[in-house]
Amino acid sequence: MPALSETDREQLRAEFDRQLDVGLHHGSQLAVYVDGELVVDFAGGTTAPEGEATTPETRHLIFSCTKPYAGVGLHQLVEEGEADYDDQVIDHWPEFADPGTTKAEITIRHVLSHTAGIPYGEFDDQAEDWGDWDAVVEAMEAIEPVFEPSEQPAYHTFNYGWLVGELIRRLSGQPVDEYVAEHVFDPLEMEQTSIGLDADEEDDVATLAGFEMYDRCRDPGEGLGIPAAESAAAFNDEAVRRAVIPAANGISTARDMARFYACLANGGTLDGIRLLDEDTVAHATQTHAETESDGTLSRPARYGLGVWTGGLANDMFGSLSRERMFGHAGLGSIFGWGDPELNVGFAYVTNGIREESWEHAARVSGLSDAVRLALCE
Repeated sequence: MPALSETDREQLRAEFDRQLDVGLHHGSQLAVYVDGELVVDFAGGTTAPEGEATTPETRHLIFSCTKPYAGVGLHQLVEEGEADYDDQVIDHWPEFADPGTTKAEITIRHVLSHTAGIPYGEFDDQAEDWGDWDAVVEAMEAIEPVFEPSEQPAYHTFNYGWLVGELIRRLSGQPVDEYVAEHVFDPLEMEQTSIGLDADEEDDVATLAGFEMYDRCRDPGEGLGIPAAESAAAFNDEAVRRAVIPAANGISTARDMARFYACLANGGTLDGIRLLDEDTVAHATQTHAETESDGTLSRPARYGLGVWTGGLANDMFGSLSRERMFGHAGLGSIFGWGDPELNVGFAYVTNGIREESWEHAARVSGLSDAVRLALCE
């Protein structure tokens, strides 16, 4: 694999800086690992509209990029024989559904591939209860399927995390945040990463700002669009940041996220640290569900087990991505991916939330293309 030249890095830095210069967000980070080595580690802008300078160590809220972190924890427990992908959820969580019902047919594979058929519900809007895990469990036990299990891929925005999190707790005896910290973050030395903030931990996370579509003024004042401004306000709330939301409130940096994907791209091992067996990584990162119109997102989608897979025209992996690539997006221009063919881990993290998802896809795709072009020259 050719290393990035200084000219390559300068060109990447210019593209990275351009997005800050035109006001797409206040602060951002870009990190790239190649063959297990950190070769790009950029940071720029500010931690808030009037904040301090963003550094590579500045922690950000990464929204749905949390999902693969929790997913790896569940994969580890399957590897250890605590469960099987085709086990029904009720095998390990009996109160989840009544035997013989449609809901009882939901398997761990369905949960990880967003085909469980319970993509949303009233609990999505009950932010005041997200910090109460007993309320989480009760909500998942009460929810009824929208689709038959395996019938319709539909992105489970919050429910993915509640389901994976409770399965991890049932299988390991540990809360999901503690389990993933001990078995994923700590071994891989992801020192700036957690699921939510601890009660006694300083809230030093970058402030989120909402922007209207086409807004380039960098003024996140009152009256900005919905849901960008409301999403920013909700996740700037300290109580939400201190909750455990395994699908949505991970705290991380681009450097840590790129390291995570570098490990998976290298078959589950990095610097002698094994997170998963190579066969497990290969199985989890292949496509298990595909649709031309996702039941939640209303667009084409491909799902592995806990990750998205590439090769779609509208994805964020790059304009000529391959299905063998895998990763995940978070609200705003936040995206991480791994490429096992190039042995690359990539992560782009920002603190700006914009109104239109196509804007995020276009600029992240551009950075993904720039990295892959430099490596394939």
